[in-house]
Amino acid sequence: MKKKLLLIPLALLLALSLVAIGCLATPTPPSPPARAIDAIVSTQWLEDNIDNLDLVILDVREPDYYTAGHIPGSVNVPAFPNWMVNLFGEEWPWMELPEDEALFTTIGNAGITADSTVVVIARTVDSPSSGPAPSGVTFANRVTITLIYAGVEHVAMLDGGYDLWAVEERAISTEPVTPTAVTYTGVVDETIFVSKDYVEDKVGKSILVDATEPDVYFGIEQWAGAVRAGHIPTAKDLPAPWFWATTVDEAGVTTYITWKDTSTIREMAITVLGEDGDEEIIVYCGVGGYASPLWYVLTQVVGYRNVKFYDGSMQEWSADPSKDVIKYKYE
Repeated sequence: MKKKLLLIPLALLLALSLVAIGCLATPTPPSPPARAIDAIVSTQWLEDNIDNLDLVILDVREPDYYTAGHIPGSVNVPAFPNWMVNLFGEEWPWMELPEDEALFTTIGNAGITADSTVVVIARTVDSPSSGPAPSGVTFANRVTITLIYAGVEHVAMLDGGYDLWAVEERAISTEPVTPTAVTYTGVVDETIFVSKDYVEDKVGKSILVDATEPDVYFGIEQWAGAVRAGHIPTAKDLPAPWFWATTVDEAGVTTYITWKDTSTIREMAITVLGEDGDEEIIVYCGVGGYASPLWYVLTQVVGYRNVKFYDGSMQEWSADPSKDVIKYKYE
């Protein structure tokens, strides 16, 4: 009888231990981070806050677009070559981060301090010289990440970019704005960008996400900058353009691009990547373009807390013959 009585508390202790372990193993879902400004702001928000003294409206469109018309008070610091170096076709690898010293100089020359609130303005129409509308959104998103990397926390994208602002017939200026330069000092976040060797070590351990279109991911089409078609082993596909809504005119020409609503963005991300907000995720694409909006929405909108950016992407990975590339398979 004593043995039976002794077994009862032991069984109870074991059961409680299993419950405790189960509780500890329950993943914490991603949740949007606390921000002083929403990650994506509306044109109405910008119009309402345009006179905020801490606000820097950063227009990263090409100079001729800025000259033709811009949001009053905005400063023009084009994406290339200020926030990214090695334009397509130039020195390889393409679309890379500037050196920290050069980046800090660019930030300071734009009048941005660590306490500034920065709203980045994209081109969201097709450009004969600079590429289709999605490239404008991608370049602007790359700028937001570069600012966050450099220590500027209060950064947002303007939904619809300059082109929605213009369609809505809000105030437009052709007077260029010369910012008051400051000396920017910050600390870069070296945890954001990771190397090819880092990614290789994480294959099969972390969640890899390819941000290119399905045909490129699947290997039916080969991106121009890649040596081989396909994707990195185990990578899932979550194309960046799926987060956007494109508005076109009667001729089918893009008039502007906006972001889908945050609930849709969140549902898409969690369905593909899961509900563990702390699991490591590594995003990549062809050259570091489409991975930019993906990293931005996963971290700043959905709220995954451990997202890395493989900047070398498929241009670097596919050029290494020792690295496997998977074709004709969805992971």
